[in-house]
Amino acid sequence: MGLQTPELIVSSGSLAEVEKLFAAGADAVTVGDERHALRAPGHFDLAMIHSAVQLAHDQGKKVYVLVNALLHHDHLEGLEEYLQQLAEHEVDAIVFGDPAVFMTAKRVAPQLGLHWSTETTSTNYRTIQFWAKRGATRANLARELSMREVIEIKRYSPVPIQVQVHGMTCIFHSKRKLVSNYFRFQKRYREEREQPLFLKEHVRKEQRYPVFEDLHGTHVMSNEDLCMIEHLGQLITSGVDCFYIEGNRKSIAYNCQIASIYRQAIDAFLQDPQAPLDPSLLSELQKIQPKSYPLGTGFYFKEQVYWKRR
Repeated sequence: MGLQTPELIVSSGSLAEVEKLFAAGADAVTVGDERHALRAPGHFDLAMIHSAVQLAHDQGKKVYVLVNALLHHDHLEGLEEYLQQLAEHEVDAIVFGDPAVFMTAKRVAPQLGLHWSTETTSTNYRTIQFWAKRGATRANLARELSMREVIEIKRYSPVPIQVQVHGMTCIFHSKRKLVSNYFRFQKRYREEREQPLFLKEHVRKEQRYPVFEDLHGTHVMSNEDLCMIEHLGQLITSGVDCFYIEGNRKSIAYNCQIASIYRQAIDAFLQDPQAPLDPSLLSELQKIQPKSYPLGTGFYFKEQVYWKRR
């Protein structure tokens, strides 16, 4: 039995980027509007989503819409209509974390694919089995899992699983506008708001954690970009279904180059699983990587140690 070709998915912030990402080798894109999407790279209204779907389906590609925000009562207003319109535009799936979105979609737009993605609690196969029994069609795994845990989940998951293989990860999210409140307190909000913001460690001063705000609050991102290009073979061999590239806070040119590099690496491994990674691909990736963001493998090979106070 041959190896399965994983789906390559990249987040997109504009229609121009969608078109270029497909040309670069992406199989699917994630998009979203600012009201319902958490950390989408750009705002897609319904007309843009419709155009993206047409562009994708003409090429046999897919569009997944982020509806993964932490929704309060006021955000539930209009949710039914929004999901119905997404279904009418024939999006391939929505990405959800809130059960309110799941229940509403099942009721008013049952044809929508449902990709469960909490980013924090998708850490074991029993929870995935729970959602799969109720109609979830994919599980996007938490970023804090080790390679061993990902492989174990894949073994027992009744639905396809998706893992991130490249880009920033979110390490903290608050619904509060912490940055705006801070600058208001400092009375220099207007002057500093547009400048890039970072958190710095007290001990490791060279490490900087990007901070940004949007409609859904404050987000603190990882100080390095996840990069699993040298370990794609292990994920493919284990049967992982979908690879995700997070393009947030990156340029269109960078994201397209990254998509192309990963496309080539995936195809080369499937053609000859015994061949090592083409060193020119890794070299090209390292060449375009911003100097301020080192590359790393996240938690895939990192043992988490918790100290217990005696």
